[in-house]
Amino acid sequence: MRTFILFLWSPFFVFGQSEPVLQVRNFRKANEHTMLSTYVDFLRIPNVADDMPNIKKNAIWISDYMKSKGISNVQLLHPKTSDKPPAVYGEVMVPGATQTVVFYAHYDGQPVDSTKWSAGLHPFKPRLANGSLANGAQLIDWPQASSVFNPEWRIYARGSADDKAGVYTIINAYAALAALHISPGINIKFFFEGEEEAGSTHLDEIFDQNNALLNADIWVISDGPVHQSGRKQVVFGVRGDTHLELTVFGPKRPLHSGHYGNWAPNPAMEMAHLLASMKNNKGEVTIKGFYDDVLPLSQAEKNALSSIPPVEEQLKKELGIKNAERMGTLNENLNRPSLNINGFQSAGVGKQSANVIPTKAIASIDLRLVAGNDWKRQQQKVIDHIKAQGYHVTDADPTDTERALYDKICMVKRADGYNAQKTPMNNPMAQQIVAAVAAALPQKPVLLPTLGGSLPLFIFEQMLNTKPVTVPIANHDNNQHAENENIRIQNLWDGLEMFASIMMMKK
Repeated sequence: MRTFILFLWSPFFVFGQSEPVLQVRNFRKANEHTMLSTYVDFLRIPNVADDMPNIKKNAIWISDYMKSKGISNVQLLHPKTSDKPPAVYGEVMVPGATQTVVFYAHYDGQPVDSTKWSAGLHPFKPRLANGSLANGAQLIDWPQASSVFNPEWRIYARGSADDKAGVYTIINAYAALAALHISPGINIKFFFEGEEEAGSTHLDEIFDQNNALLNADIWVISDGPVHQSGRKQVVFGVRGDTHLELTVFGPKRPLHSGHYGNWAPNPAMEMAHLLASMKNNKGEVTIKGFYDDVLPLSQAEKNALSSIPPVEEQLKKELGIKNAERMGTLNENLNRPSLNINGFQSAGVGKQSANVIPTKAIASIDLRLVAGNDWKRQQQKVIDHIKAQGYHVTDADPTDTERALYDKICMVKRADGYNAQKTPMNNPMAQQIVAAVAAALPQKPVLLPTLGGSLPLFIFEQMLNTKPVTVPIANHDNNQHAENENIRIQNLWDGLEMFASIMMMKK
């Protein structure tokens, strides 16, 4: 308890905006139209991770933009597998600075289905709205140069929140300081990844090849949303992530449900039973050993959780749900490993529905991990559970011989994954980051032990021996990874000020 109190009331903390931050704000107000129109140009470049021609266009756009803002040593860092997305690197080395901070964001985005976006929207044709479309706002025309942007307006486009917002605000935080002739207090390094949404599968190669170049005291990660209360937050950890795809098999051809129902096994029903066996009606995962290796929270983390503003009733109303899946607060549950069904497919529904017994059922399983979990071990726990339900597990379509031998067959495809990461809440450099964020805000930020989302931050510790902290900027209702992704304009401006404040901090 004592450690946590010292942490909260460290002399680093100064709540309320500092004078340099106010200067940055005034600079932004004078340049809003230019900044936002350039951001829209950035958002027009498609950024799905496996679209290499457009991913490279994004990387070149970022590197050219960084050079235009006076950032030095700008270069593309390619993995050994040269056809994979490069990271974009740059630096500002400050005479006399004794600390180095790397600012990270990613420029790639999730795959898109433009048909699911609302009328008038397209993922790579940014539009402006006078608020949240989900709350009844309307699309509006881009204002004239003499007009003022309402901070509640939103830009709708893929990547607008996740995570081009981080890339753009980090670069412009430095650009504002340079334009104002305010010298940073730290050495600044920029690292913008192009493969995060594809699992960062080549990030270790880039780190291995550029270990000395990326040497720093701490990394500041810009990704994810601010707290649901609207308060800004500093996050000290992220969950790990991995996936499994399960396929349960029935007859070799679709069968008439009248002629064969009650006799031929139905794989959709079998899959439903299998998935239901993995959780009880309290939302607890029933797979043997699923929670056994979770590391307990520190006292500082427990105290931080107790100080987080409650948002559960707000979210129930916002999301149209009566009860949560599990007891406890949202953030308490984010500190536990989870099993989620991302998708379930078998035959057709709606207009595609037919009176058949399908040949197979497929489910995609998402496993979120916390400190102590190993992603390969967590996958194996699920596979062992499937076997315990009487299934023969294979990694390929079953042969006729297997079909004749086994009553139940489940094909399991393993995806790659990564483990969770945590930075101690009393880390001195992390305290400086919190203080700098606080100096850009009218009220103290929320301190969150673990973010609900996942990033491969354990690689930063393993390969660079450097701790990261996360400073999210996007609005919590930004629809990241889904249709109608958006960024609230004030969240861009808040991010600009927070990153500028971090860049100005001195030991």
